[in-house]
Amino acid sequence: MARVVARSSIAVQAPPERVLALLRDYRDGRPRILTDNYSDFRVLEGGSGEGTLIAYHFAAGGRERDYRLRVSESPGAIQEADELSSFVNTWAVSPSQGASQVTVESSWNGAGGVGGIFEGLFAPIGLRRIQASLLRNLDRALSG
Repeated sequence: MARVVARSSIAVQAPPERVLALLRDYRDGRPRILTDNYSDFRVLEGGSGEGTLIAYHFAAGGRERDYRLRVSESPGAIQEADELSSFVNTWAVSPSQGASQVTVESSWNGAGGVGGIFEGLFAPIGLRRIQASLLRNLDRALSG
């Protein structure tokens, strides 16, 4: 099983503290940036930052699954680790010339065999499109 990784970045005109505040606000901020791929988004515990537990249904590329993610934080980063699988989503925010560079990375242990080869090739392509939409929505939310 190889680790499958999809990563996307954007520069936004907001300081890192403001970006992280929106990203860690799972009750009001995060729902504003989600795409149609996410449904039934809910906060199960907490609601802001470290220790928060969120859940949602995700559909893309003809596949659907439920996620239940526990949030942890480190300086400049928010990590969401699925309690039901090896999936991990990480948001990294760093200062960049008076603004911020935001990178979202999603990774998981891929399937084995031929199916795993195709998953490793095609899943990141589709997921990067979704990540790009999330990042554009984040930029709009920070601008508005």
